[in-house]
Amino acid sequence: MTYSVPAQAINHELEEKRSRFITFIEPVASRADAMRFLAQLRLRFPDASHHCWAFVLGNPYSPSEMACSDDGEPSGSAGKPMLQILQYREVGDVMAVVVRYFGGTKLGVGGLVRAYGAAVQQAIEKTPLLKQVTKVSVNLKFDYAFEANIRHLLSESEGEIISCDYTECVTMQCLLEEKVLSDLRDSINNLTQGKAVIRGDFGK
Repeated sequence: MTYSVPAQAINHELEEKRSRFITFIEPVASRADAMRFLAQLRLRFPDASHHCWAFVLGNPYSPSEMACSDDGEPSGSAGKPMLQILQYREVGDVMAVVVRYFGGTKLGVGGLVRAYGAAVQQAIEKTPLLKQVTKVSVNLKFDYAFEANIRHLLSESEGEIISCDYTECVTMQCLLEEKVLSDLRDSINNLTQGKAVIRGDFGK
């Protein structure tokens, strides 16, 4: 399954009833990356009213980790709508921070939800995105006689060989897109007459 990741960092500003909502979108690979970026923005904008944030790590359909914070805004009015936009737009490996400067007019919980959601939505629309393909690990064990043909099948499937060990037989660890797994398994079984050992998540 494919999802999007930010190709680069961007920022975007939205004004609502004189309050400024400055959104920063940052590519991240870990919670530590996300928290470092947040710390940098707290130092850069120490006088801001709030530094609300949300991040998604990995595939947004089934993220390895995600979190958000209202940073003093009413509960559920900032971090959650920000996180929902990231998931709705199917963006992963991303940190969104909205730096708010209060403009003197209270927006109410509903107004805040709309403002924070719109701030991230508009920022994501400006962000160049790259497609990230989810790959899974597959382990293969087979006789030497099949190596050349199996390497050819893996190449046709755009598989990536991570390691290859030669003992009494050939043992390979590969990364492949989920969509090709079942067909590849069938092809290897046909080639080896079912003698290859194939371990991986084939969705069955």
